[in-house]
Amino acid sequence: MHGRVSNSKDVPSIGGAMTSKSQMPAGATCYRHTDRQGGVRCQRCDRNICPDCMITASVGFHCPECVGNARRPNRVERNPFSFDPLVVKSLIVMNVILFVVGAGMGDGIQGQISSEGLIIRGGLFSGFPDWYRVITSGFLHYGFVHLAFNMYALWLLGPSFERTLGRFRFSLFYFSAVITGSFGAMLWSPNSLTVGASGAIFGLLGLATVAQRSSGYSIWRSGLGMILLLNFVLTFTVSSISVGGHLGGFAAGLIIGWMVFDLPKRVQMPKYLPETVIILLSGACYLGTLAIS
Repeated sequence: MHGRVSNSKDVPSIGGAMTSKSQMPAGATCYRHTDRQGGVRCQRCDRNICPDCMITASVGFHCPECVGNARRPNRVERNPFSFDPLVVKSLIVMNVILFVVGAGMGDGIQGQISSEGLIIRGGLFSGFPDWYRVITSGFLHYGFVHLAFNMYALWLLGPSFERTLGRFRFSLFYFSAVITGSFGAMLWSPNSLTVGASGAIFGLLGLATVAQRSSGYSIWRSGLGMILLLNFVLTFTVSSISVGGHLGGFAAGLIIGWMVFDLPKRVQMPKYLPETVIILLSGACYLGTLAIS
């Protein structure tokens, strides 16, 4: 769905390829059961809900009250666009600004790389001496098309999860997917110069996969299955796409999605477990990326 490109240039699909060349305070309680952790927000009203109050929706969960209101005739609908996805907007702005700055330093809008540009200075490759490349590589792109596909995918997938998870947890997840994508890219093709937000986009795809399955929806009926199939076919057939970057991000989405959407239905989780797992996973992959380099 987007790609991290390896230049070993990434042709993005719905997200772009990673190419190689609400805010919810931890420990918030359910609005109906104040003695229980509300680790997820209702997709409609933004209130925190516990596993017993989660009613499956196409993406994420609804609370019993919103579901009840939705079944009443002549109801007044909440404006679906009332939520402002500030984190997603900020991420898109950051990517666009870095692209413009890189173009001003010599990186071409059609994928050309300048020895003085940002791609060389911030991209990921074996032997890099700079610790920040693990993250900056996820905010740089090979040309305008690569950037446009990835940002379009982020805009399609990100807002619903920013609202469901909360801004803080969504931000943690996004950067975790960037880092795990970098780790996968270094494992798969360490000698390729890799940039792109596709690791994070594939992380969102993994998150969506778990959310839909946990909600009882078939990913094939919803259309997500075909999107996944198309993106993985492109990942393994287009030589410029970073396979490891996509797989690493997708794995992060599956793991964290299971922690957030599925596990709370089965067991009573400690308050800070999802955030702790995200931080530990990110730290391990970050150190692993540095070790490989």
